[in-house]
Amino acid sequence: MKYNELIEQAILGREKSYSPYSHFKVGAAILLKNGTYISGCNIENISYGLSNCAERTTLFKVISEGYTKEDIVAMAVVADTKEPVSPCGACRQVIAEFLKPDTPIFLANLNKDYKETNIKELLPYCFEEIENAD
Repeated sequence: MKYNELIEQAILGREKSYSPYSHFKVGAAILLKNGTYISGCNIENISYGLSNCAERTTLFKVISEGYTKEDIVAMAVVADTKEPVSPCGACRQVIAEFLKPDTPIFLANLNKDYKETNIKELLPYCFEEIENAD
């Protein structure tokens, strides 16, 4: 797995962060099976509840471009933290919706220290999709 380039793409996504309130810039990137990288950042709003995290921004970009969870190879999340950054609870649930349970997720910092995990480890009791719902 070429996680270095994926983390670098997340760092590049972080540079576009709009975070005038928290000053906490976060970037995320997703590698697709076709070799494409899609990155995103956190985007804040003065009404803080209307802000969007980098993980969700990136996943929404992937889905809005017509890709599915079957197209996703791996994801990375990056912030300027001492240890690798971890997604919030809302992001974990959205990740559970759009990534396969064993898809590699690289949590990293700007030093490129990272922890490889997956959504099964990050959110073991997530809400699950109901098969064949009417």
